[in-house]
This record gives sequence, structure tokens and C-alpha cells, in this order.
Amino acid sequence: MAAWILHVDLDQFIAAVEVLRRPELRGKPVIVGGNGDPTRRSVVATASYEAREFGVGSGMPMRLAARKCPDAVFLPHDAPAYEAVSADVMAVLRSFDAVVEVLGWDEAFLGMSTEDPWAVAREIQRVVRERTSLSCSVGIGDNTLRAKLATGFAKPAGVYELTRDNWVAVMADRPTEALWGIGRKTARKLSELGYLTVADLARADPEVLAARLGPTIGPWLRTVALGAGSTTVRSTPWTARSRSRETTFQEDLVAPDEVAAQVSELARRVAQDVLTEGRPAARVAVKVRFAPFFTHTRSMTLAAPTSDAAAIEDAALTVLARFAANRPIRLLGVRAEFPAD
Repeated sequence: MAAWILHVDLDQFIAAVEVLRRPELRGKPVIVGGNGDPTRRSVVATASYEAREFGVGSGMPMRLAARKCPDAVFLPHDAPAYEAVSADVMAVLRSFDAVVEVLGWDEAFLGMSTEDPWAVAREIQRVVRERTSLSCSVGIGDNTLRAKLATGFAKPAGVYELTRDNWVAVMADRPTEALWGIGRKTARKLSELGYLTVADLARADPEVLAARLGPTIGPWLRTVALGAGSTTVRSTPWTARSRSRETTFQEDLVAPDEVAAQVSELARRVAQDVLTEGRPAARVAVKVRFAPFFTHTRSMTLAAPTSDAAAIEDAALTVLARFAANRPIRLLGVRAEFPAD
């Protein structure tokens, strides 16, 4: 039997969980984010497919989402509820004869040997829906990259296969941003070099990429365009790579002492999360969103991993000092990153 990798991705997961809790919302545009009040500053965590038809997407300011879809139902973000449902889904996936690598609340890779991956994919969809009432899309691939990308073609609630055999036909003419790991900023840099499509990037000069994007990332992007990816799925349980806290202010902060006080408070809350997690922090980052909506993040590596609240707070304030002062701030965040395994 051949070795396959399946990528299972729950459809509109957070919105779907909310609809399960409130069946009367089925078929209506649902937007989840912040405390659920679109008049307050916060961003969209997820939107149901019905809301997405109005142009609402994750990361969008809730106020803008309300203007795009004024009839939507707005709900607060409830992380514990999503974690509990996610655990149920992952338990279902582990009931299959496969190695399961959890990537987050709503997605996982399954590594398996089978003569018919499509039959397995359909069975996964059936059992997930039967036991959790959630729908999922399944990507089939001969490595993790292709399986992950295949899921995008499968949504919603479908199955798609992407392998070496159809890679060029499916991906060659697509923009570089269609590749896993390439975002808008990187795509823009590639465009400046003349690499507009996946095929362009696959033919790129590694030395040119290295000079523009770094000696590691640059050449790696070319391998992604060629469809190369890992063929190994690890069953190590998913663990958070970091813990973070952030606050969106209803009125912009300007005074440096107020900004520092807010960062200190966030850092202390993050430090408590780190202590609860039972793993020390190795790096501390601060996120600042300046008005109207420009977000920047800076970070520093700690001298040694620590769970000490004072050390995490001091690091956060040190990082804060690297930002330009006297600019209106609408959001602050502090993140503690755990050491790589």
C-alpha cells in the first residue's frame, strides 16, 4: 500500500461551534471576535461563510465588519469552548489507523498507508460529522505541503488530491501567495524580483533569492514552489508555541507612561500564563498597532529561559522602548515564546 498524507481542516470552525451552541443561527451571517460588540475596537476572529459573502474576513476590524454586514450576529470569542470541541475532533481522528499530528484547534495531518485515500477521506468526513456534527475538508497529498494546499481546493466539505503528478497543472500559473508559507509581504518582494507565479519562483535563481530574502528563506521558497515538502507526520501532541495577551483601547493611547503601564500589566498576565503552562519563556515580543491600523512587532531573546514575572516584564518594557514614541496607539500585545523542542 502507498503512503499518503491527509490534511483535515474543519470548515469555519469557530463559527461552526457557535452555531452548534445556537442552532437558531444556522444559515445566518455570524461574526466572532473580541467581546462580541462591533462598536468597540477589536478584530474578527472568524466569520461564517454567509458573512464572508459580504467581504468579512479574519483580522478585519469589527467596526468595518459591521459596516459590510450590518445584519450579522456578533458573538464574543470563547477560547475554552473551541478547545473542548477541538479535543473531541482530534480524538475522532486518532481513532483511525493513522499517525495524527495536530496543527491547531481546527486542523491536523494524518499519515497512513492505504490503497484508497479518497475512501479514507470520505470516511473521516462521515465520522467527524456523525460524532461532532461538524464538517471538514480533506486534502490528499504525497507530502505535507501538497496535502495542506489541497485542502484549500477542497473547501468547503470536499476532498482534493494534489501530488507530484498534477502539481504543475494545478499550481504553475497561480500567484506565489497561493503557496503555504508565502504571505502578502513576501509575495510583494518576489514580485519586485520578477517572480509573479509559482512557475516563476520554481525557475528562480537561488542566489538572487538569498540576496533579497536571506540565505535560508530565499532558497527555501524555491523548493516550496517546486512542491517539495515533508513526508513525515509526527504524533507528538500539539502544544502552544507561545502565550500572549493583548488589549484594544477604545481611545488611542499617547502618553508614554500610560503605554508602559499597559505593557507592564499585559506582561504580568502573560507571565502568569507562562507559569500555568509550566514551560519557561525564551523570547518576549511586543505588538503595537498604531492608529489608524498599522501593526508592528518587535522581540528579544532572553538571556536564559525563565518563568519569572519580573524578567518577562522587564523584557517587554525593553522591547517597547524600540518603538517610536508619541504616536497614537490603538492596540498593545505582549507574547512570551517557549523554547523550540
